[in-house]
Amino acid sequence: MLELIGDKKFGFIRELSTSLAKGDNDPFMPPPIIQKYNLRDGVRLKGTIKPGRKGAWQVTDVEEVMGMDPEEWAETSDFEDGMVIYPEDKLDLVAGPGDISMRVIDLVSPLGKGQRALIVAPPRAGKTFILKGMAAGLAQNHPEVKLVALLIDERPEEVTDFRRNTDCTVFASSNDAGEDNHVRVATLAFEYARRLVEQGNDVVILLDSLTRLGRTFNLYGGNSGRTMSGGLDARALLMPRKIFGAARNIENGGSLTIVATALVETGSRMDDVIFEEFKGTGNSEIVLDRDLSEKRIYPAINIRRSGTRNEERLVNPDIATQRNLLLRALNSRFPDEAMQALIKQIHASPSNEQMLIELIPE
Repeated sequence: MLELIGDKKFGFIRELSTSLAKGDNDPFMPPPIIQKYNLRDGVRLKGTIKPGRKGAWQVTDVEEVMGMDPEEWAETSDFEDGMVIYPEDKLDLVAGPGDISMRVIDLVSPLGKGQRALIVAPPRAGKTFILKGMAAGLAQNHPEVKLVALLIDERPEEVTDFRRNTDCTVFASSNDAGEDNHVRVATLAFEYARRLVEQGNDVVILLDSLTRLGRTFNLYGGNSGRTMSGGLDARALLMPRKIFGAARNIENGGSLTIVATALVETGSRMDDVIFEEFKGTGNSEIVLDRDLSEKRIYPAINIRRSGTRNEERLVNPDIATQRNLLLRALNSRFPDEAMQALIKQIHASPSNEQMLIELIPE
């Protein structure tokens, strides 16, 4: 994978298998090749390398760029050039009748291609389980979708688990790495996803977590001289905002969907400020509830506080009325009672559509 350096006139090839760590033997990418093929950050390459001056490896020829002929790649449009429209194609997250968590999300906060979704999560509320469930459902129901997991400042064992048990291309910088590596990995994952969209692909990034990404950029580049509440530098969230805000559905093109976790109720004022900065910037929220998780009610989703904007574009019109009536009834109850009642109904039906038709006949 190509990482461009400084003013982006040259770069180096990094290995995804080594978490994109810098190595002394990383091949050098000379400026003429970058210019010839319009190479951008995050492209995956196949080519020829030979020893250059002083014995360092250097790319001498490029055979493929993102699986394409280099000449063809050079003509692809930039990510920002496409016309952005609302998410319209629904993503099916449900891997089977017993996939309770995904069936709840499908009913309460449906996701479409190009969605910008937040999972608002207190500690130990099941956010990682939900992300893995999404990865499983998407891999089963949408094999054409390119899945990318971006894990920042995560426990090493969680990284290994994600690599072994999901079909995602995993970009990870675990909590034993420094802020410099966190920033590089996050940036390259973001750029790689954009390159896929430029090819016309539908891409989903599962980001854990937006909060830790904000903390990282605060430590790495937070030196504007203006400090916000919680010790957060005024410019620290510029890049995290750019990453999260890049989710979009491109008319007659690809899409970038981002599902990012945001940590709340951690006892950190900085975490609260980061969440407030991103609250409202997404177009879908899945809110996890600490009270539900403490009562061992899973998924610990607060139905009343969760939802998707312009959801009518994603909901099957044949069951839209029944869905609205059910959610209205659930929203009138306490969160724990509402979730228990919904789980009971889900267990009794093989699909959400059948459940709604049986509960509220037309």
